[in-house]
Amino acid sequence: MSLRSIRRRLKVPAPAQQELFRSPGGKRPRAGRPPNGKRAGSPHKRRPVLKGRHPVHVVLRVVPEMGNLRKRDIYKAVRWATLTAAARENFRIVHLSIQHNHVHLLVEAEHRMALARGMQGFQISAAKLMNAAISARMGLEHRRRGQVFADRYHAEIIDSPRRARHALSYVLNNWRKHKEDRSQIARTWLIDPFSSAITFPHWKEREHEPLLWRARASYDPLIVYQPRTWLLREAWKRHGLISFREVPGQSVGQRAAR
Repeated sequence: MSLRSIRRRLKVPAPAQQELFRSPGGKRPRAGRPPNGKRAGSPHKRRPVLKGRHPVHVVLRVVPEMGNLRKRDIYKAVRWATLTAAARENFRIVHLSIQHNHVHLLVEAEHRMALARGMQGFQISAAKLMNAAISARMGLEHRRRGQVFADRYHAEIIDSPRRARHALSYVLNNWRKHKEDRSQIARTWLIDPFSSAITFPHWKEREHEPLLWRARASYDPLIVYQPRTWLLREAWKRHGLISFREVPGQSVGQRAAR
């Protein structure tokens, strides 16, 4: 009679296999299903094919621990990161704006890999510099090394003049959409100093002005390229110049009432 038959008759349970690696159990950071709703990041899908003639609108969100990004030290950190990105030949940041918990970019890239490498370089540089800025502000003995950006970036390819105008207005005037212009100190500002708006030469109110905005001597603009793609250089003007009082998302009637 076999050992298995004897155990079955005597109802002796089979010996349990010893676990080599035991699970710690309990709640763990970033465990479980991906978040939904407002906490959800950009879906992990293969990015579409990118042609060099099409610019891209990119959104980067940061983790809550970073706090409000619209501070001078964070601005300087992002500015240095744009300087690092400017060294690339096949990737160009055309416009950028820093909002409370996210960053908008309008970029041009020769192809999908150039976009991926360019954004990777910008994010790595920005994360290191932003961590250093927060550490200095808080007086930390050891520099913060935690996560900065919440998830992979969201990218939208711009393939028409109308979408190009919408993207320009959305990035440069995004501070008005989030009502950052309502604060006491910002009510006298015409453009967002936490963006590349000062380098934009086609504001409707300055259509006949020969020179760009006159900035304070202490203000260092973000390092951005002049656009090379036809969509961001000329085509968007078919749908009208952009007012610095324009609020993204408003209808034409609402814009006229402002």
